[in-house]
Amino acid sequence: MIRFPNCKINIGLYVTNVRSDGYHDIETVFYPVPLRDGLEIVPAGKTELQLYGRQMPGEQNTNLVWKAYELLQGLYPDKVKPVAIHLLKNIPMGAGMGGGSADGAFMLQLLTDYFELGVSNKELEGLALQLGSDCPFFINNKPAYARGRGEVLEPIELDLSAYSIQLVCPNVHVSTADAFKTITPKAAPINSKEIAMIPVREWKDRISNDFEKPVFAKHPELKEIKEQLYAGGALYAAMSGSGSTVYGVFEKGVRAEINTVISLDEYYLDSI
Repeated sequence: MIRFPNCKINIGLYVTNVRSDGYHDIETVFYPVPLRDGLEIVPAGKTELQLYGRQMPGEQNTNLVWKAYELLQGLYPDKVKPVAIHLLKNIPMGAGMGGGSADGAFMLQLLTDYFELGVSNKELEGLALQLGSDCPFFINNKPAYARGRGEVLEPIELDLSAYSIQLVCPNVHVSTADAFKTITPKAAPINSKEIAMIPVREWKDRISNDFEKPVFAKHPELKEIKEQLYAGGALYAAMSGSGSTVYGVFEKGVRAEINTVISLDEYYLDSI
């Protein structure tokens, strides 16, 4: 059985509070984007994880796909049998698009369907939160207003299918933990739940990402990419999450030329 985990972008991102548990409260909109990994499981004598595509750092037991298997196998030891897991990594890692979170969430759904566990999406959201703050979003995988750590989700009616998106993923590592340390939490200047009601052409002057100022100060090349997206006709451009991906929303068929000395990956998605 095979699935194709996709990534997301953040439309607006505001850090509003430091919690007593050490996490931060945020407000944002998550929007799913059809840039995908490949995830397959097949019966096997013992469970193993085979990785393909982009090189992934860390040990096997830190991969969220592996953690998802261990989580469900621990809850349903009589039902979840050994499988060979094949993960083709295409989504850039550490890029603010939640690719690893998507892999973990899709693995929970894949195992639930394959072994007929009968776990509801609501239950899967709770399990996904044990893997990471962004993971619950990918269970329903629809545009959502997110708050708390990003796990408190409310569906919103946001449709960007009339536009194209250009994703620019530089080879720049931005530490999320370090990025949070640079932020002074404050109330969000807009109600993110209302983003769907704001015309895309007005987003530039009304929607922002709190991480851009400190991250751009440390990595000015990311700011230059955003400026080039606007110069190339983007209706809206922003950094996703704490970076380093910068994206632009365009009218269909319009695309910016990106010139930079750093290495990067670019994706132009005509259907989102």
